[in-house]
Amino acid sequence: MKKILVFPCGSEIGLEIYRSFQYNKDYELIGGSSTSDHGKFVFENYIENIPFVDDEKFIDKINEIISEKKIDYLYPAHDSVVLKFAENCDKLKAKVVGSDYFTCDICRSKRKTYEFFKDTLLVPKIYEYDNKLDNFFPLFLKPDVGQGAKGTQKINNQYDLDYFYKDDSQLILEYLPFDEYTIDCFTDYKGNLRFCCGRRRSRISNGISVSSQLVFNDQFKSIAEIINNKLKFNGAWFFQLKENFNHELCLLEIAPRIAGTMEFQRAFGVNLALLNLYNLEEKNIDFLVNNYTCEMDRALSNNYKLNYLYNYIYIDLDDVIIQNGKVNYMVVSFLYKALSEKKKIILLTRHKSDPKQSLNQYKLFNIFSEIIHIKDESLKSAYIKHRDSIFIDDSHRERKDVYTNCGIPVFDVNMIDVLM
Repeated sequence: MKKILVFPCGSEIGLEIYRSFQYNKDYELIGGSSTSDHGKFVFENYIENIPFVDDEKFIDKINEIISEKKIDYLYPAHDSVVLKFAENCDKLKAKVVGSDYFTCDICRSKRKTYEFFKDTLLVPKIYEYDNKLDNFFPLFLKPDVGQGAKGTQKINNQYDLDYFYKDDSQLILEYLPFDEYTIDCFTDYKGNLRFCCGRRRSRISNGISVSSQLVFNDQFKSIAEIINNKLKFNGAWFFQLKENFNHELCLLEIAPRIAGTMEFQRAFGVNLALLNLYNLEEKNIDFLVNNYTCEMDRALSNNYKLNYLYNYIYIDLDDVIIQNGKVNYMVVSFLYKALSEKKKIILLTRHKSDPKQSLNQYKLFNIFSEIIHIKDESLKSAYIKHRDSIFIDDSHRERKDVYTNCGIPVFDVNMIDVLM
């Protein structure tokens, strides 16, 4: 397996890279971060306390990790890291996933981007800071170098402008009031635009599109071709458009990297993060896109790390593994995960009929190393023989008995995600 260092792995981009590779047999992901972030809950191999990207020791530390972990590829997961890796690709001991330095440098600055494309694409009007803007409000303030809507502000009047404007690292732009779109693209190593698909950013949280719908618009492809002809991309990239007061599409930004919401394209069968590696290896790439519509909506999800080691799982059957005549697939998913980790699963049940027959009916019999069928009122705690175990049951009374008498952690069905 070839090894990939994803940095910083806890960003939305890094997490999308993880989701894109998590079941792939050819690549092993190693997550890296400068801080203790969400990546440590996701990446099995995780390195923290790497110097920040602007630290003078950053490149040396990355090379040290490359040598120690035998890294084949560096996968940047933040705009500043994209630029830093591109700038230092000759010094780095592993191949960098991404485009050349000139392209990354233009895309990192919105001022440079607008200047570069002002003669070929519609870009936002830029205003200088003074007291003569009354006829142009509302305006929009954003950092020249930034991402994720950080530091952006709608400016309704001169008071707002005076309050929020700090220096020329910010851009004062015309306000674009209508729909916003992200267009995910892919350019192969020969420079050919191979993929272009737009999505509406219907709802945005912390600068991230959390509700997306597929949008077909011939202008998307035309704009993508113009951008692709003027810059030199290598792999996945995206650009964002927003409609002005005349409903004309105006270029907001371009990024030569994976987008955090490119998982929307995976829903159609296009794994852009993985295709980046195939492209870097100069393999022939085929785009197989399923022909259906899809809408994606995102919310916060949770990951847990339990500071408790166990080798045995005691679990109930009724209303736990089987609920309302159906298999609880989340519970069974957890049990199969436990089997892959060589844990022993023991069924501890008061099932009214023969539990073996019910398990066979639901194709679940072979999961268990032991089946304990309680036919009287004896306590379940009396049957638990292993200290390094956990107990899963929907009954509060049963959980309290086991917790009190065995002193092991107990879990209700609604806590399965904690164990996953």
